[in-house]
Amino acid sequence: MGEDRREGKPGEPAANAMWGGRFEQAPDALMTAINASIGFDRRLAAQDIAGSRAHAAMLGAQKIIAAEDARAIDRGLAQIADEIAAGDFAFSEALEDIHMNVEARLAEIVGEPAGRLHTARSRNDQVATDFRLWVRDRTDATIAALERLMRALLDQADAGADVVMPGFTHLQVAQPVTWGHHMMAYVEMAARDRDRFRDARARMNECPLGAAALAGTSFAIDRHATAAALGFDRPCANSLDAVSDRDFAMEFLSAATICATHLSRMAEELVLWSTAQFRFARLSDSFSTGSSIMPQKRNPDAAELVRAKVGRILGAQVALTVVMKGLPLAYSKDMQEDKEPVFDAADALEIALAAAAGMVRDLKPDPEALKRAAAQGFSTATDLADWLVRVLGMPFRQAHHVTGALVKAAEAQGVDLPDLPIEAMQAVEPRIDASVYAVLGVENSARSRSSYGGTAPDQVRAQVARWRAALS
Repeated sequence: MGEDRREGKPGEPAANAMWGGRFEQAPDALMTAINASIGFDRRLAAQDIAGSRAHAAMLGAQKIIAAEDARAIDRGLAQIADEIAAGDFAFSEALEDIHMNVEARLAEIVGEPAGRLHTARSRNDQVATDFRLWVRDRTDATIAALERLMRALLDQADAGADVVMPGFTHLQVAQPVTWGHHMMAYVEMAARDRDRFRDARARMNECPLGAAALAGTSFAIDRHATAAALGFDRPCANSLDAVSDRDFAMEFLSAATICATHLSRMAEELVLWSTAQFRFARLSDSFSTGSSIMPQKRNPDAAELVRAKVGRILGAQVALTVVMKGLPLAYSKDMQEDKEPVFDAADALEIALAAAAGMVRDLKPDPEALKRAAAQGFSTATDLADWLVRVLGMPFRQAHHVTGALVKAAEAQGVDLPDLPIEAMQAVEPRIDASVYAVLGVENSARSRSSYGGTAPDQVRAQVARWRAALS
């Protein structure tokens, strides 16, 4: 922490230089501790400096401050950005937040012009702008990370389009599907996550800067110019809403929670599949760990940690929602508690997405184990029922009943449906002939599911091609 820049002239009270004119005494040490946010909002430094440079340029262009002052401010802010990037900037808790730390350092560099930077601006619209810029940046990074995960899943789907595996409902074997089809399910989930972040980004891309404390300003500012300079689509249309709104942060957390839930579901399957009981797939050494006491262990710790991240992210969503739920317009100091949950959730989601993409990229399915499992549990029973409808013209409900009786007969003989003798089948339904066995193999079953979005290899490859084109 840097030096305490609160000090005034000799004999003057040590009041905060940014707002101390109204006060006779310095804040209590406990007040300073609870009030300061520099310990976490220093992460907004790049966005704070970008917003200040855009504001200074606008003030100069509007002749609200002298052009030479605007240029001096811009040079000073650029120097501060370099100092922070190099790790040479002394942050001070006494200066409360990133805004006042930057402004105090600016005064040291350029002198009097620094005092003109805050013209027609409040920390209320300043922090709202900084925070939007930060969340927007992380939204863009999250979209990119989701697309990397989608590409890893597409590679798995393409390579495993013909690999048969069991599809489950209630974690019981239901019907044969393909590995590629299973991977494509997660592509669709990740795509929805990406679209949620895209939608949130479009809504958050309005600029609060120029709303000032809550009512706007009497200076002839150009809010459209600062909005454009910072890459926003437009200024926020209502100054009260501009400084009050944290929807963009809550929406980011909402999208992050759904995304983390999807990652957790995928991670749970990776944990199951890598067990000795399933042996469906193997995680690489890069995403597994060992045991300090059991030398045989290969623990899927990366998947387990991804699975756990949803707790932190959902917790952040709840925390910010509770902070905001009872606040009147416009700004309240409660809103200082908005950043840490978002920072923590964004960090958790970033590493979870990266780990998920790495695990998927390195994942090695076991085709033989998958095929064996797909053939268990009477997984082609639905194919048999469909055959009875299609070939014998049975109503489906009757076919369902007949198939159930055939499953019972197979279970009694200790065999699966493809191994049930034709005589046993005909004892239940005399019209069944040997052609029924063509639909009872797991590969035939998977190939037959050729409806749009089905598990048939050709359908999987078509979906892979569609998504590759969309991502390109």
